[in-house]
Amino acid sequence: MTKQDRAVRTRLALIRSAAEQFEARGYVRASLSEISAGAGVSSGALHFHFANKAAVAEAVEHAAARALRQVAVRGRGDDGCALQRLVDVTHHVARLLCADVVVRAGLRLNAEAVAGRVRDLRREWRECVHELLAEAERKGELAAGMPSHRSGAVVLAATTGIEVLAREDPGWLARTSLTDLWRLLLPCVAAPHLAGALDPAGTEPDRAEPDAGGEPGGALEEPGRAGLALR
Repeated sequence: MTKQDRAVRTRLALIRSAAEQFEARGYVRASLSEISAGAGVSSGALHFHFANKAAVAEAVEHAAARALRQVAVRGRGDDGCALQRLVDVTHHVARLLCADVVVRAGLRLNAEAVAGRVRDLRREWRECVHELLAEAERKGELAAGMPSHRSGAVVLAATTGIEVLAREDPGWLARTSLTDLWRLLLPCVAAPHLAGALDPAGTEPDRAEPDAGGEPGGALEEPGRAGLALR
């Protein structure tokens, strides 16, 4: 293993350890000594990569944002029913939240708005939902009286609520929970001709999303290998 490879692995380990601390203790109570110990490195190694705790938190949010955007992009640019793609993306996001502590911690940090940072991770989700529902509206997939902006408000409120509730009870992210949600929403949101054609459980197998261990597509994908650039 080269020196550069070791440095990359150390950085990824520090981000994961920091995510575990931020998720369990919050930003204020998490300490740099606990983060370095969790990564199995010295405090000096931590400070080689990050100047302070705010910089570590920023790295966690950055990794979480990349992972969420990679999931959201799956619903874009495909043929077929936009509403079904929206359902599928919500299931992808739920599996990612279950599997990836970095994404969970990134959302918590973002909600706490620590250190005055301005990145809005939920904006990425809002844009994804609005884009897919606007496409659904153009294709005539939405019910009468449910234009994309009204449908979007309902979907965003429901999915954001599930993410918040799941911080205390991960069962809210179960496939059955999201399926029940879509069973209630789709008859109100979808055009009548789509009744019976949409699958509230999603159209892909129920498999775990890659976790943040540096595997392609995970939140801790190594710099330069990510498929999407962050702003």
